Amino acid sequence: MKVYATETRPVLQGARLTAFELLRDGVEFRLITDSMVGFLMSRGLVDKVVVGADRITLNGDVANKIGTYTIAVLAKHHNIPFYVAAPMSTIDPRLKRGEDIVIEFRSEEEVLEICGRRIAPLGARALNPAFDVTPSELVSAIITEYGVFRIPEDLDKLRKQRLKLSDSHSST
Repeated sequence: MKVYATETRPVLQGARLTAFELLRDGVEFRLITDSMVGFLMSRGLVDKVVVGADRITLNGDVANKIGTYTIAVLAKHHNIPFYVAAPMSTIDPRLKRGEDIVIEFRSEEEVLEICGRRIAPLGARALNPAFDVTPSELVSAIITEYGVFRIPEDLDKLRKQRLKLSDSHSST
């Protein structure tokens, strides 16, 4: 198994957190820049994509770190399965679709600087959405602690499982 982990600009969660966890668990990996994903896919070096999720809506749309949507589009173009691995609690029963998710915009400095050192010329401006939304039609399956739910085939089962979990928590 070969694992490629993206650096996850601008805050570098992939380079810091994902790399740490993969090393800790003894998984061999290569750290790549976010913009290298298409190159690797076009060379046939990727046979599946697995990402996490910050929020999943009831229709299966997925909010995750910025760039996830781009990776999903590239995966679709190259006929590579795109999986989302997340705990069932990530599915928010209050959100029907991706358009319902409010996207946080973060400080320009996160893009204009790395480790407190400016990398862009003075006067340059940046746009910095923290997340993007991947439409469910780009998702092959959602993997949870309750199993693998293929999208769209198992979307009803996924919703029912999540609502059942919500009901059991609200009655305690």
